[in-house]
Parts: sequence; structure tokens; C-alpha cells
Amino acid sequence: MTAALYAARAGRQAVVLEGLVCGGQIVSAAQVENYPGIPAVSGADFSASLFEQASAAGAEFDFQEARGLRRTADGFEVLTDGEPLCCKAVILAGGAKNRPLGLPGEEGFTGRGISYCATCDGAFYRDKTVAVVGGGNTALDDALVLAELCRAVYLIHRRDEFRGERRTLEKAEAHPKITIRRSAVVTALEGEKRLSAVVVKNLKTGGEDRLPLDGLFVAIGQMPQNTPFADFAKLDENGYIIAGEDCKTSTPGVFAAGDCRTKTVRQLATAAADGAAAALAALEFLREA
Repeated sequence: MTAALYAARAGRQAVVLEGLVCGGQIVSAAQVENYPGIPAVSGADFSASLFEQASAAGAEFDFQEARGLRRTADGFEVLTDGEPLCCKAVILAGGAKNRPLGLPGEEGFTGRGISYCATCDGAFYRDKTVAVVGGGNTALDDALVLAELCRAVYLIHRRDEFRGERRTLEKAEAHPKITIRRSAVVTALEGEKRLSAVVVKNLKTGGEDRLPLDGLFVAIGQMPQNTPFADFAKLDENGYIIAGEDCKTSTPGVFAAGDCRTKTVRQLATAAADGAAAALAALEFLREA
């Protein structure tokens, strides 16, 4: 939406294709407190405000999913479920989605005991027992957030060493409500209408035990949604679009912004910054074309 705002303000016709909801993952954030100039705002309110701002500037929104790209004599066609959209330049900003555990029953338990956002859903598990799966900063932060609400929190990680920041790990290790299970993985989910327990396997001993739970929070990374555009933008080994701070991809006229591109920091502020950079790069491309 930031890219559309910049393009529209520059007098270009900007169309945003959105297959789900404008704003992406940030919409589900209960509170955003690290965006410069805005002390606190919900993700939904932030997204709605940006939507209104971009629309007022002249950006158009088309609520259907982009399925791929096709080169034309005049530029590109964006393939959709309906008629393709013709354009001179394309900014890919498909973001990423949470990586699931891949266990039988996971989809059915999602929203019924399984969550991918502690900030969004933690309040539903007040005074209950939960577990967090993961070893990065997100998992550590989730465990600490949940420990302020829940009766007990298990932090399950498949390795001995955590990828997250040492200081955050030390806080988790010292918290009286957090129990860390290292070299362990969740192998099965149990429950009828809701998740009631998980089976945890110790990777060193091979032993398994049943862990009764009210909730399981999965924080094992994200998956970018870039495969439909692989012919126009080179991807790294993890599926992210290879593009630097200028947001230029391997194809002239195609740009990448936000969580879908290779970068070290994926935050709301960096996504908005990418949108501005990608739009300005696209505008320069159009001037030179």
C-alpha cells in the first residue's frame, strides 16, 4: 500500500491486487508500538488508515489474487482469476505466511488450540497451559509474552542452541513459568473438537511423552509466496526474491518489496520503507523506458 501511495502521488495509475486483506500479517497484530511517530495502534487500524490514505491519493484496489506474470510487447500482464491486468511495471509484495508444523490434524486445530501469533491470541489462554515451538526471536518473544498471561509455558526447540538473541533467551530461561525442552519436537497432536495434548519426542534419547495443553503456538518461520513469479524474479534457496535495498529484481521493470524479498529485518517499518523504495525505483524505470 505504501508503494501504491507513492506511485499514485506521482501521477501514475497504481492498482493493488489483494487476494486476502489489505495489510497482510500486520492486520492480526493486537498492538503495534514500534512504528515511528505512532506510539500505539492496532494492526487493523493501521492498515485501514493506510488503505484510506492510498485510496484518497488515487490508488485503486482490486480484490483478487495475482497468479503469475506474462511478458507483453508493452510490458507485463498480471495473471489473475479473472481478466489479466496490463501494466508497464510490477511491484511484487506478496509477503510471507507462517510455516506450519505439517502434522496430521494441524489445520483442523488451527483456531481451536493452535495459533501462529501469541500477540493476537495470547489473551484467550489466560491462566492456562500452553507451549511454543521454535528457536528464534519470535519463539522466545512469544514465550515471554505468554508467560505474563498463562499458568505455564513450555518452549520446545529441536536443537540445543537457540537462534534468538542471547539476552532474550536468558530472560526466558530465568522466567519461573517457562520450561524449556531442548532437542525435542512435537510429533503428534491430540484432541477432539479442540487441541488437548501434544506428543513430544526427545531427539537424543528417542523417548516420547504426552504433554497436556490448552494451546500450542507455532513459531518456526515463514514461507514466502513467490513461486508464481519465479520466471521473472530469481529466488534464493528459501524462496525469497533476490533483491537489494533498491528493490530491483533480476527482471527490469519487476521490483520486490517487503517480507517477500531477501533481507535481514522483516518489520512493519522496513516493509513500508521497501514500498517507498520500490515505487521510486519503478517510477525511475518508467521515466527511462
